[in-house]
Amino acid sequence: MPETQTSAFTPALTFAFEIRADLSPSLHVGHGDGEKTEFTPITGGTVEGPLLRGTVLPGGGDWSNTRGRVCELDARYLIQAEDGAVIDIVNRGYYHEEEAKSPEQYDGDLQVSWPGVYYRTSPAFRTDAPAHRWLAQTVFVGLARGVAEDAVAIRMYALL
Repeated sequence: MPETQTSAFTPALTFAFEIRADLSPSLHVGHGDGEKTEFTPITGGTVEGPLLRGTVLPGGGDWSNTRGRVCELDARYLIQAEDGAVIDIVNRGYYHEEEAKSPEQYDGDLQVSWPGVYYRTSPAFRTDAPAHRWLAQTVFVGLARGVAEDAVAIRMYALL
């Protein structure tokens, strides 16, 4: 019987684009039993990358719910590609800080995450524009980071 070799399989992530969303101050929605709910308006921004370029349209926002030290994110907003197509994004994820759990990470020279900070999203896209239909047929992972007091960047990677 021939000897078989097994190796660990690691899915390939390809950098697609980065969204920089400009934010207004968060609005307090309410407190539940051990929870805090807020809404953060998205006022605009940019989309830059090898697979998509455009702008973030004003009017969307992020509904966050914090329980203990974990913040659950549920953002919904629109981007407009350079060709004019409008693309809907539902971007869910988590933010929390735990010293030993998350390493710092780099994409080339760009630091995309900090030690102890877990800030990841799972975006889903919708559009009927033929040139951008691939967005609605691909799984993405987003690595988010604060880039200013009033802005967040989400680096989108396509799972191939």
